[in-house]
Amino acid sequence: MEKIVIFTGNPSSHSVRKGIVEIVNNYPEIQLLIIHYSPRKLVNVLFKNQWINVKKHGWRWISYQANDIYGRILKCIFPEKIQSNHDIGRKFEWGVIKKLANIKVVTCNNLQDDEILEKIRMFQPDLGISLAAPILRPSIFTIPLLGTINLHKGKVPFYRGMPPAFWELWNGEVEVGCTIHKVEQGLDVGDVLIQSTILVSRFSTVNGIKLALDEKGVLLIVQAIDILNRGEAIWKKQQLGGETYRKPTLKQESILQKRLQSPSNDHFIKYLIKELMFFAYCYLFRPIPSAVLAMQNNQRVNVILYHRVNDDFRDSVTVGIEQFDKQIAIIKKSYTVVSIEEIINGNIPRNTFRPLIAVTFDDGYLDNYENAVPILLKHQIPAAFFISTGMMGSQNGFAHDLSKLGKALPNMNWQQIKQMKELGFTIGSHTVTHINCAKEDLKKVREEMFESKKILEEKINLKNVIFAYPFGKKEDMNSEALGVVKQLGYSGCLSAYGGRNERTINPYNVLRMGIDSNFTSLSFKARLEGYTS
Repeated sequence: MEKIVIFTGNPSSHSVRKGIVEIVNNYPEIQLLIIHYSPRKLVNVLFKNQWINVKKHGWRWISYQANDIYGRILKCIFPEKIQSNHDIGRKFEWGVIKKLANIKVVTCNNLQDDEILEKIRMFQPDLGISLAAPILRPSIFTIPLLGTINLHKGKVPFYRGMPPAFWELWNGEVEVGCTIHKVEQGLDVGDVLIQSTILVSRFSTVNGIKLALDEKGVLLIVQAIDILNRGEAIWKKQQLGGETYRKPTLKQESILQKRLQSPSNDHFIKYLIKELMFFAYCYLFRPIPSAVLAMQNNQRVNVILYHRVNDDFRDSVTVGIEQFDKQIAIIKKSYTVVSIEEIINGNIPRNTFRPLIAVTFDDGYLDNYENAVPILLKHQIPAAFFISTGMMGSQNGFAHDLSKLGKALPNMNWQQIKQMKELGFTIGSHTVTHINCAKEDLKKVREEMFESKKILEEKINLKNVIFAYPFGKKEDMNSEALGVVKQLGYSGCLSAYGGRNERTINPYNVLRMGIDSNFTSLSFKARLEGYTS
């Protein structure tokens, strides 16, 4: 296979851009022609089919459309801030992709224009791929020699149409499918090449599953190209019947959202009072002190700490997938993000209007790689992962999980950790077996610190290793153990008992604030602003 044409209506979608990059990475010898449908003008968004939508959705549509238009206008006036001082996720930017040597991009207003069809024919593609593209007609999807395949985030024939994950959760399914099928006349009716599924977790949300489907889809596209390239495709006819779904009404979306919401111990009035308090803290109380600190070139540095990102639990060391995505989006939109190395080295600007933010993780759970890393890449946010080296690639669970949950949770392996380092993320030490540095014998502490640092240096060629001590409270580190940290040549040491880093930062006592599933978007923003309860 030498040439592939990709049809897409949404190159601004991170999952589409990531799919293109993964194709290039896995098949650098293949030439790509990307045909993308130009974005609709705002006037079309404002007036097209408005009356139809009002009749379908009722009063909800008016507020929904007003909010949508307001968001679009804000994006035009205040473009999303780019973290220019970090390279995390930069290779997925559309501007970077368009400049790749083996890619040619064509923008059009109509995929069926004779000029576009002729460009595709002249390109002589072996394969066509539809990624978030509008419905293709036979005149275009039959041009490639091997035909055109489509990535459909649903299990056909049972869930044709759209949107991904919504109707599966509405119907109470235990899994959501992802399918690569041949494009034929009709909606999602072609023969199936590959099909995979994602299990619905106890606390799954529509957007959380969508994020997982995005990653699954990228893997399936690469797998499909590999199968076709080897000439080993086995196409399977779809079963008769099935269901074709359309976009749900706003009322249905509201019903499902309420059904999936985690139960709260707060009464509504109590919840409302808390949210108003957080709003006042963020937008009324903090701006003036923050501005003063900025003028003094002494802005606070807040390091936040995560452990797990999944929808299996809602506890003090877990945040949900959708919840994490929203939190990282808040960070990207409103804050200057710095790496933990920059904090340790003192190489950070202290004249920013809002606090500087650094993102960290402890332990080394598998969901960090599967769920957190893709979201961090999407938003181009750097992060540091402090791992207990002896637990990586092991079936042994952390003692705290065995005690609280009665079972071990999967951890990352060294191949995944190496890949994360190559992507630009920081890897650090969290001892070998997650020991308590203040309670264990000092000889044991020294052995674990030495061994963990040595393993990181040897396995992933790590230099200037940073240490984050397990459990993280003040009583979990003492002067003797901290002396060992310095003697062994660690470049810094992180705690986990809360607090803000103000004025001069001690690289061997960097304070971190934990984030868990109880945070709303406003309470999370208040935490970033420095609120502690």
